[in-house]
Amino acid sequence: MIFVRSLVFNILATLITIYFGVVGIFSIAIGAKPLTRHRWVTRWVPAMMWAVQHILGITFRVIGRENIPSGPAVIISKHQSAWDTIALQAIFPPLSFILKRELLRIPFLGWALASIRSIAIDRSAGKDALAQVVEQGRERLKEGLWVAVFPEGTRVAPGVRGRYKPGGAFLAKRAGVPVVPVAHNAGELWPRHAFLKSPGEVVVSIGPVIGVKGVKAEEINRRARDWIESEMSRLFPHHFQGGEREQSEDSAAV
Repeated sequence: MIFVRSLVFNILATLITIYFGVVGIFSIAIGAKPLTRHRWVTRWVPAMMWAVQHILGITFRVIGRENIPSGPAVIISKHQSAWDTIALQAIFPPLSFILKRELLRIPFLGWALASIRSIAIDRSAGKDALAQVVEQGRERLKEGLWVAVFPEGTRVAPGVRGRYKPGGAFLAKRAGVPVVPVAHNAGELWPRHAFLKSPGEVVVSIGPVIGVKGVKAEEINRRARDWIESEMSRLFPHHFQGGEREQSEDSAAV
């Protein structure tokens, strides 16, 4: 049954993505305003979340909604699965992601990402990549978009911790907006690069806002990391029974 559900979902997800990729190209071609394009293309999110719930049988529960600030902020989140790239947009709309520039070359998906004002960076650019994040991220925040950052730079398996890069904290500091840390266990049901997805409930925990006034970016990043990893251990102790594992270093990221 899991195989059939996963197969049907993958086919439907491909069709949905193709449709909204075309919508993205059309919105650019007619000169629609950025937030209008974003609103049109991100209708992809409820369509995908419907498929995730009703075909895969994956639901989610949010702890800490009261911690969500009233205005745009930088979200620093655990990244275990493709699930979180969909669900965070449902929890924190309107949202812009920091992503590697190569994704924009993918037919349909890349077109949609380009049309919703994603922050595309060249990860081989080293320190210049951080400048790209700050420059583009400040623009998105001024437009009223939230910005989501996966500081470990890649998807990590449950029970694994990668090195937290400081790009999100630097952006929040330069833009003068708070940081919202997020922990979740999506990798239990929808593992990295996995075709098979298991039914169940994802628990998403939103932490207290981390202010940036009078605090250095390195300290902001440390506070976000410490809260996320502590919350992961508290909510999902079965991931850490053999001790926490460290993620091997990924290619340059912010």
